[in-house]
Amino acid sequence: MAQGGKIRVGIVFGGQSAEHEIAILSARNVFAALDRSRFDPVLIGIDKAGHWLLQDAQKLLASADDPRLVGIETGQPVNMALTFAAPDPSLPTQASRIDVIFPVLHGTLGEDGTLQGLFEVARIPYVGAGVLGSAIGMDKDVMKRLLRDAAIPVADFRTVRRERFEADPHQVCNELAVLGFPMFTKPANAGSSVGIRKVTNPEALADAMRFAFEFDTKVIAEAAVSGREIELAVLGGRPPAVSLAGEIIVEHPDGFYSYDAKYIDEHGARLDLPAQISPDQQAQAQTLALHAFDVLECEGMARIDLFLTREGRLLVNEINTIPGFTAISMYPKLWALSGVSPTELVTRLIDLALRRGQDRAGIRRSLP
Repeated sequence: MAQGGKIRVGIVFGGQSAEHEIAILSARNVFAALDRSRFDPVLIGIDKAGHWLLQDAQKLLASADDPRLVGIETGQPVNMALTFAAPDPSLPTQASRIDVIFPVLHGTLGEDGTLQGLFEVARIPYVGAGVLGSAIGMDKDVMKRLLRDAAIPVADFRTVRRERFEADPHQVCNELAVLGFPMFTKPANAGSSVGIRKVTNPEALADAMRFAFEFDTKVIAEAAVSGREIELAVLGGRPPAVSLAGEIIVEHPDGFYSYDAKYIDEHGARLDLPAQISPDQQAQAQTLALHAFDVLECEGMARIDLFLTREGRLLVNEINTIPGFTAISMYPKLWALSGVSPTELVTRLIDLALRRGQDRAGIRRSLP
């Protein structure tokens, strides 16, 4: 621990994904919300080349709100051997040892279980879902199949791998047409609406698929759902807690909650907090969110995105295991709406990570 008995929290952010800049904005708010009476922050930025660099707090706080204007600052390389080394009882102190990690990396190589695996091997506690839950949450194909198998309603979808599409794109597009138009094409492993297109006619489908394949080797084609976009936040625990519901009302020309609608166009979407739904719909949405959290092996935190159809039916769209913490992100806003401040939220997440670390430390990993 740091001097004074404070817990050293490594806030790791940036990363090698299309959501790199959003992660920087999220990390700024996590850092600002950290309770300095209990925690001593260590800022670690991962640049787009994969370098781990110590970051300056004042520069992070002073960074722009526009994701197009932020980046990882050049800094001292992180000494991985010291920072993530397992505690050595033969040494009087390990000043550089971090006690717990708060990962703020959206998308691939950060939210998909890869980084979580590193922390598991290093035996260092970390916030959020484990390796399995993270991998499931990132892969929309696996996620939707598990939800469907658990009788949790999802939109009709098909999955296509790049090799098959390249072998016969015309045949693949003909098969996908059964979903009807409009439909959405999405990289299976990406977030923040990166690589997504709304396809309104058969002629545009092949180009939309090619665009999605730029971001992944597996693509989801999904029937469009006519309805409202409802989101809830889940905070892990025994049992997990779920927030009140919020609603996203898209006003951007893209016609859906695209990257530009989320982060670039300040008028691209409106958030209704709380969502204007009936008490019965609120209860159903909360129950469904908790069920999805459990089925998808989540821990710590998640944002659950639902559709509420015109007929009053609720469907799960997706789960986000490292939800955004930007100034406009729903996860912290939903908890604030539910009476949990950003500082309390970050504190509870770190405490959950430390508790899970203690639980796992007691698990036998070998025979006598």
